[in-house]
Formats: sequence, structure tokens, C-alpha cells
Amino acid sequence: MNAPAARFLSPSEAARQLGISAKALRLYEERGLIAPGRTPAGWRAYGPAEMARCAEIVELRALGLSVGEVARILNGDAAILGRVLAAHEATLEARIRHCGDSIARVRRLRTDLGRGKMPATRDLIGAVRARPALRVAFDLPWPWGGERFELRDVKSLNYIVGPLGSGKTRLAQRLAEALPGASFVGLDRAADGGAAVRARLDADPAHKARVEASLAVLLADGAVDSAALTTLLAWLEADDGAIPVIDMLEQGLDAASQEAVIAHLRRRGPQARPQFFLTRSSAILDLDAVGDDEAIILCPANHSLPICVRPIPGAAGYEAVATCLASPEVRARTEGMVARLPS
Repeated sequence: MNAPAARFLSPSEAARQLGISAKALRLYEERGLIAPGRTPAGWRAYGPAEMARCAEIVELRALGLSVGEVARILNGDAAILGRVLAAHEATLEARIRHCGDSIARVRRLRTDLGRGKMPATRDLIGAVRARPALRVAFDLPWPWGGERFELRDVKSLNYIVGPLGSGKTRLAQRLAEALPGASFVGLDRAADGGAAVRARLDADPAHKARVEASLAVLLADGAVDSAALTTLLAWLEADDGAIPVIDMLEQGLDAASQEAVIAHLRRRGPQARPQFFLTRSSAILDLDAVGDDEAIILCPANHSLPICVRPIPGAAGYEAVATCLASPEVRARTEGMVARLPS
């Protein structure tokens, strides 16, 4: 009896089975990660071998790796794999330490309970949560009408997205005012070519060392050295505990640098301070790579209330977010464009 012929899937069928978008499949093909077959009519077709390869890529991407890092690992690059494993090990160790602290807190509460002392609700919640919840609420500025906006659980990475004129910059500035110790980092951060940042780093050797260490990792991951990258790292590696709210994270960075930066940020670990980024780059906000501790905030074009969008096709706001994003190449053509109101 002959074995049944292997089934070949269309791009939409393959993407649905893998839980990713057809756009992601096209990106993997453009980067040389996969080579789907073709039907007699010339349509792409994904057989068992291609699907197995795609599944490996999806799993590696779920670890927070950029497409470039995945490509290098699949091509046998031991150096990048070593750095990725070291970062993953550090993340696991941080989780172990945090779990140990949580276990100690739970034991103290159980001991108190055994002695007839009821724990305070705040102590109970703090003992069982993976990370203390950070909430923020405020009245929305113009162009909204003063409606109340609330984020009940700020994530590790928070993306603010919206079309031109949607109010996303004003939302980010208001967030920076409302969040404890937050700081808004505008588009003028490297207006002097990075001279002010270099002077600040020279005055703080510890800060400079952190920036140089992160820069070395990013360069090894394919980023391009630039004043824009150094300036960005100076804000990201600040040790003042402030939450950065960064306007257009991708500003001045090429595609490889953007991918290296966001992969680096995803490897910080679950206890790292939250960060907020405005972005319109699909390299920064890759909807197929958003993790559990990441949030997407959409400012709709019609100035209705900002909403949190789940990175799942079909979810409310998903298509609107997708239409706001473009590749670094497209973003480079429109860099500097802003929506302005008449005086």
C-alpha cells in the first residue's frame, strides 16, 4: 500500500497552523531562513520539511531573538548562541532569586497565620504576584476631552502606536508625568550629535561602562555604531531607577540596529524596570514576537480612548496597529514627517 502523499499548505494555511502571520513567513523567506516550494502555477507551498523549519524559527523567536539572531544560530554561529544562552541563563537565575524571595515571604505569612495573625491584603498580594503591579491613571490631555485613562498593570515593554495626528506623543508625555520617576525622551535627544551625552558619560564612569558593555553586545549582534545608538543606550542604561518613555525608539537606527536593540531589551529579565516606546517600525514592534510581559497601546485615528491591543490577528485594534507599522526601509523614507495643526 502506498504511503499518503505529503500535504503542502498555502501561506495562509501555514501561517494559521504556526500561529503567526503570512507577513512573517514572507520575512523569513526574504532573510533566507526558509525556501518554500512552488506549485505548477507558481504559488508558494509549504511541505513537512518547510513547516518543521518554520516551527523551529517560531520557537526561537519566542525566546525573544531577533530574525537576524535566529538566522545566525541556524547557520551555526556559536558566538551568538553563546551570548543568547548566557543572557537566558542570567534571566533564569534572576527568576530563581525572585522565587526564593517570594517563597520566604509566603513562609513568613504562613507562620504569622499559624500564630493567629491575619496578613494584610497588601502583604498577601505582594507575596504571590510575580512582580509588584505598577498602575497609572490620569485625565487624558488634548486631543481627547479629559476622559480618564488607566493602565492597571504596566508591563516590562510597552509600545505606544498610532497614526500621525493620533495624539500618541501627547499620551506619552502625560504618561511620563504620571508615572513615578518617569522621564520623557524626545526626538531631540541627539540634536548635537551626541556631544552632551558623551560629556555626561565621561562624568560618570559607571554609567559609561554600562553603555559600552551594552554597545559591545549590540555591535556583536549586527548593530551599527552611531551617535543615535549611543544616545539611546545612555537613557536605557541610566541607573537612576526612572522609567524611560522614549519617542520613536527607532530614530536614527538602521534595520539591523533596531532588531538588535529590541532583542537586547527582551533579554533583560522579568524584574527589569518598565519601559515605554513610541514606534512605527515593524522591526521594533514585531507583532509575531510580542511576549507575555509586553503591551501595545493604540491611539486611534479618530481620537477615541487609547486601548490596549492583544497581538493576535482578529483582536480588537490589531489591524489598526498593523497599518501603523512599516519596515525600517519605509520608515526611513518618511523620517521627520510630523502632523502639524495650523497656527
